[in-house]
Amino acid sequence: MPHILSLDEGTTSARAAVYDELGRRVAMVSRPIACRFPQTGWVEQDAEEIWRAQLDAARSALAAAGITAAAIRGIGITNQRETAIVWDRVTGKPVAPAIVWQCRRTAGYCAALAASPAAEAVARTTGLVVDPYFSASKIRWILDSVPDSAARAEAGELLFGNVDAWLVWKLTGGGVHVTDATNASRTMLMNLETGGWDAQMLSLFGVPRAMLPRIVPPAGVVGETEAAHLGAPVPIAGIAGDQQAALAGQACFRAGQAKNTYGTGCFALLHTGGRAAVSRNRLISTRAAAACADPQFALEGSVFVAGAAVQWLRDGLGIIASAAETDALAASVPDTGGVYMVPAFVGLGAPHWDPHARGLLTGITRATGRAEIVRAALEAIAYQARELIDAMQDDSGERLSELRVDGAAAANDFLMQFQADMLGCPIVRPVDIETTALGAAYLAGLATGFWSGVPEIEGFWRAGRVFEPAMPPARRDELFAGWKAAVARARLV
Repeated sequence: MPHILSLDEGTTSARAAVYDELGRRVAMVSRPIACRFPQTGWVEQDAEEIWRAQLDAARSALAAAGITAAAIRGIGITNQRETAIVWDRVTGKPVAPAIVWQCRRTAGYCAALAASPAAEAVARTTGLVVDPYFSASKIRWILDSVPDSAARAEAGELLFGNVDAWLVWKLTGGGVHVTDATNASRTMLMNLETGGWDAQMLSLFGVPRAMLPRIVPPAGVVGETEAAHLGAPVPIAGIAGDQQAALAGQACFRAGQAKNTYGTGCFALLHTGGRAAVSRNRLISTRAAAACADPQFALEGSVFVAGAAVQWLRDGLGIIASAAETDALAASVPDTGGVYMVPAFVGLGAPHWDPHARGLLTGITRATGRAEIVRAALEAIAYQARELIDAMQDDSGERLSELRVDGAAAANDFLMQFQADMLGCPIVRPVDIETTALGAAYLAGLATGFWSGVPEIEGFWRAGRVFEPAMPPARRDELFAGWKAAVARARLV
């Protein structure tokens, strides 16, 4: 029977999943990917390691599903966005480490640009806020730091891509250099309305057009894999950045539908249909993963550190052995005892956009123990998400009737209940919380005719559990006021 293969390359792992004709996941394999932190605020990865991990995951997923590449109707690709890779067109070798989306090495450059008259043009053209988060300043840093790279890029000898473009290029043996509109909209180089590379932005950042990939729709066949990689040529038929893929995986294809993903970071997206919304609250406008030819848009809020805070508790402090134990540990105490954690390890994202803020633990007393700190870390994720949802509701003028959630940390019942309490609206967790991989599969399946259309996909979505708000509003407001005070302190560090 035919299947769809989804490649889900995230910040800390490369995963591959196989789906059947009913949208059910029949196999998933994950391979770890290391991050390096050579200086304070810097985050790097090895692009070749990303490729090897993703290819191994894909091969292993096919084996786990008991099928061969001949049974795969199409491949969907989703990826950590904004991470910048520059490589040699001939040798295929990266000229520098991949600069990860979390990296803040260009904070000074971006601060100067944000204070200049050009900042307004950036926002108007791209829908984005000037910040090191996005790809353009990362590309500029590589071209400035690697000898001869600027001239070579101008001559077309070097290529740029986010991770999606890198994987497509590797899978096709260097035959196809493309990115999709959702990833391109995160570079700060694409005109959000037209969907093409913008000459003014290319000039502003000094990025040669010759090094840029061709922009393609999220759903559509762009090429075939080399047979040697998976055992047979397979069409690459869907591409979307991870958060837009998750929006599709949650079957949010219509205006007014929203989701929040709890992964390394935390990303809330509100579908705005064919209209690019303008935020009054420093959220950003981005392309949504459309199943149709017409461009679709979303309003997005980005938190840089969510699940990564739990990872720090485990790997940095050693106070937990696994993320799974945080659920019961947080619930073992009635509250944090006034402790707040602001996990601004790489600055603060929306709505603050402060690359200079730093992490903070406040309210600690002699009575503070492991459980209180763990609970504070989980609560911090929910507080940050509330900031995003509050901004979205203010921008849209409407209150959400529900929020669909996904990502690894969405499996944490304590966190989901606290999130419902903080928002005062139901949190809906689907049966399959791995919606990023699922969304990429949906796009590939729609492009190849594996599925008939959006209505069929909407019929696949199933709620697993609904968390209803139970906290008194006065208590909710009291806790959130404490959070805002803690954030103010973190921004003064």
